[in-house]
Amino acid sequence: MKRVGVIGGGQLAWMMADAAQKLGVELVVQTPSKHDPAVSIAQETVFAPVDDATATEILAQKCDVITFENEFVNLDALSVLAQKGVYFRPRLEALAPLLDKYHQRCYLRDLGLPVPQFFALDEVENLKSKIEYLGFPVVLKSRRHGYDGQGTFIIQDFATLEQKLSYETTTNLNQSLFLLEEFVPFERELAIIAARSVGGEVITYPVVETQQEQQVCRRVIAPAEITPNQVAEIQAIAHTLLNSLEVVGIFGIELFLSADGKILVNEIAPRTHNSGHFSLDACETSQFEQHLRAVCGLPLGNPALQCAGAVMVNLLGYENSHSDYQSQRQQIAEIPQAHVHWYGKTESRPGRKLGHVTVLLDNQTRESRSTYANSVGAAIAHDIESIWYPR
Repeated sequence: MKRVGVIGGGQLAWMMADAAQKLGVELVVQTPSKHDPAVSIAQETVFAPVDDATATEILAQKCDVITFENEFVNLDALSVLAQKGVYFRPRLEALAPLLDKYHQRCYLRDLGLPVPQFFALDEVENLKSKIEYLGFPVVLKSRRHGYDGQGTFIIQDFATLEQKLSYETTTNLNQSLFLLEEFVPFERELAIIAARSVGGEVITYPVVETQQEQQVCRRVIAPAEITPNQVAEIQAIAHTLLNSLEVVGIFGIELFLSADGKILVNEIAPRTHNSGHFSLDACETSQFEQHLRAVCGLPLGNPALQCAGAVMVNLLGYENSHSDYQSQRQQIAEIPQAHVHWYGKTESRPGRKLGHVTVLLDNQTRESRSTYANSVGAAIAHDIESIWYPR
């Protein structure tokens, strides 16, 4: 039986449990708190922060290969372990250009992949001239550790930018930790989950539409209502990226679709991703099983949808509470073909991902899958959110 170490014990690690059992894999988790979701499903747990390389060395002694649930790690320290023979998948060299968002942008640009205009604040001599080139609004991003909208700010004018940079600098940060990029007036946000095997095979899941509010994903519609040429372009981006990095495992790729039909890469997540949660119930092989298959050297599974489409809705915290929201969850579970996944977190706070629900769609009409998913999915998402959020 193979033992896989997972750095991070949140819901992404927790959702590997069923796949691990199916594949005969044991999970050993490194996470700081006994309350983290994956503790309940792990064979063993090393209680330590995810950037604690000393703890990761202990983790390595308990497993055959180590993978990542999040990217908030210390690559320099892990590289010392890799030199001692600790086995990481994806390899650390594949993570290196991605963890800093400015380096990620440069890597994608140098690969010839389409990205928004951007620059690092530490290379700016004349900030006003750069701003004039980009035009307002602009997007200010933390180069490290931003997720679910944290560390991303849409700036409307120069005074606000100066104020924001001044505030961040006085709170023990400095401008070199940020990048600026153009604001893309996108028509839709899209995403694709892609996996690469030890042998170099790349497979992709259906392209999905992600719907964000306050820069946090609220809904995912699978498949996205886009043209076959746009699907092919996004699949080609995924193949180029994963093959260039020689990835082993799952990556999530977030994209913008502009009003004139252009595709731009937004961000890369070198792990399983929120935009792929629908695959747990809607696809023959979930993203979590696919990731474990890849890191264990097993053949990749079929990523195809087993239904006409699916809508996934995140159940986000909207208050500070210790409730388990049992009544709302039961009502949502009564929606036909609904699958509720509750992460078992002990504390709710606004914006925190507490669970998700996926509703499978059956197409009894002659509409295309994507058109059907888009039209019906919106109504179902509204029904779920009307139950979940207080009126």
